[in-house]
Amino acid sequence: MIPTMILFGLLTGRWWKTSLVMGSVIWVALLLPDGIITVVDIPGAALFGLVNTAVGIGIHQGVLWLVRRVRSVTPSRRSSL
Repeated sequence: MIPTMILFGLLTGRWWKTSLVMGSVIWVALLLPDGIITVVDIPGAALFGLVNTAVGIGIHQGVLWLVRRVRSVTPSRRSSL
């Protein structure tokens, strides 16, 4: 289930603030009905969901930064050739 939250962060990383909140809520919503966690464990589970989502968001933002960097460098090199 952890890769699910990382994938969620990858797909929704553009809206990172909303994704972090939703990742916490979704993780708890996935675990609570199955009895994997109890009511006492909700804050820890929410934090764990947030961290897993943050990993996906970090990858998304890194790739986005890299693509923007390559696009900004490429046109100037073409014009000088």
